[in-house]
Amino acid sequence: MDVSRVIIHSDMNAFYASVEQAERPELRGRPVIVGGDEQSRHGIVLTASYEAKRRGVKTAMVLWEARRACPEAVVVPPHYGLYQRYSRLARKIYYDYTDLVEPFGPDEAWLDVTHSVGLAGGDPVLVAQEISERVRTELGLSVSVGLSWNKVFAKFGSDHDKPDGFMRITPGNAARLVWPRPVDELLYVGPATARKLRRLGIRTVGELACADPELVHQRLGRMGDVVQAFAQGRDTSPVRPLDASALDVRREVKSVGNGVTCPFDVDDATCARQVVWLMGESVAQRLRALGLRARCVSVTGRDFETLACRSRQRQLARPSDLTGEICSAACELLLGDWDFRHEKLRGIGVRASQLVPAELPVQLDLEGVEAARLGRARLDATVDDLRSRFGNHAVRRLSELGDPRLAALDPERDHNVHPVSYFA
Repeated sequence: MDVSRVIIHSDMNAFYASVEQAERPELRGRPVIVGGDEQSRHGIVLTASYEAKRRGVKTAMVLWEARRACPEAVVVPPHYGLYQRYSRLARKIYYDYTDLVEPFGPDEAWLDVTHSVGLAGGDPVLVAQEISERVRTELGLSVSVGLSWNKVFAKFGSDHDKPDGFMRITPGNAARLVWPRPVDELLYVGPATARKLRRLGIRTVGELACADPELVHQRLGRMGDVVQAFAQGRDTSPVRPLDASALDVRREVKSVGNGVTCPFDVDDATCARQVVWLMGESVAQRLRALGLRARCVSVTGRDFETLACRSRQRQLARPSDLTGEICSAACELLLGDWDFRHEKLRGIGVRASQLVPAELPVQLDLEGVEAARLGRARLDATVDDLRSRFGNHAVRRLSELGDPRLAALDPERDHNVHPVSYFA
């Protein structure tokens, strides 16, 4: 365990709402809610300012419920392009201190300043405080900063001193500051993992750190080893910088997915197939942009009445980034699992996983199957090129044009999700 590292975690508080307040002075000091489009059935709280949070507004709350909790709140629609610009401006500040900057979403980032603390006379606290002050004065955003020798405890520090806070966690004070906290406040301990740990009598971070490793591994497997190491401060993962050319962090992409909450009821197989193709085509497009192919395709449907989700997955015969293969597999999964005579869908998602590099060699066959796939790959590449030059609606499927409800959906622009793993 290298305790000489100096890792900062910067977290811009209530990011979307803070950006809106920075851009519109009349909103400063007022309860602000950034919420989705209620007409399109995206009517939930995306972010609330601290003025709204103090009145009981919470992220993911339905907007009508948030208005009841805080009638004086100002509800504004999201402006994602604006938030991305502020995120880039914050990173420009971080780059003045180190080139080892790892974004963790648009509002968070780790910085490894181990070799640049000399900029502040060797005092890492001064570096962290200066970064915080610059974000506040230059961008007008509130920011919380955590400082530690590893990424997990640095994030813990920023999460537990909000807003406008600073917490330094060292080997000497970690047991006092971190260990008494509930175990689900630790990175990667979600509700399901926390429930399993509670069944073992483990409720705090300290209890997890001191638990029998064999018992934790037996209940949680490899993930148990990981979160116990986190609790003990044994996180050695490096800060991995942004690859600007790929617009991604240099780490392994685990899956590529896309989903949509439909602005209409999906109540027949034809409409469901069209939505799946919209989502699946953007997934395949993203796979090709990343130079990856998928061995597995999964589809998720959200029931209109209960909002319950059902997911199904299928292994592909060959690793694929072809639009037709990804979408056909997803359609078969969804249409085989939902009975539209009795059920309606509110949301649909498609995901590709078990990814491999696209440059892996392919064995040709005498039947000409792979030769035909190469032809489809060239067609997909041509469509990708046209869309990159003229926009995603430059090439559209006839089924989209025949249904005006689908005309406004641009899944590559509006709904693209491609999560990455924290782990190297």
